[in-house]
Amino acid sequence: MKKRERHHLLQELIKENVIEKQEDFVRILEERGIEVTQATISRDIKELQLVKVPSQAGGYQYSLPPDIQYDTSKKLERLFKDAFVSMDTQDCFLLIRTIPGNAFALGSLIDTSNFDSVFGAISGDDTVLIICRSHEEALQLKNHFIQLI
Repeated sequence: MKKRERHHLLQELIKENVIEKQEDFVRILEERGIEVTQATISRDIKELQLVKVPSQAGGYQYSLPPDIQYDTSKKLERLFKDAFVSMDTQDCFLLIRTIPGNAFALGSLIDTSNFDSVFGAISGDDTVLIICRSHEEALQLKNHFIQLI
């Protein structure tokens, strides 16, 4: 299982279950036939910036950080409408230009949205470079973003 897929699965598990310990993640994933070490889960927790919050049972449980619990698609749409300047593709790359100061937020939202076609995104002040898995997926993603504008 790829890291991006595992991260998405961990986020879903947090929404569906009370996860109190890293071992709970390991156990649930093993029950689903996914072998993972506690060390990997520990790194995933740091990368996802998961936090522990009080649970109704009196202990603590893992939760998504407050800024990741929002609907990323609505934020993405609003940011595109507010800050979009231009967009172009070349091979598997999609380059998006924004109003200065907005590209980092856009790149972060794209990463958080877990698009299957996105290998990664690099953001500057007014430019986001998205590396897609193929030329076709770059074109599809471009068309998806155009619909948000």
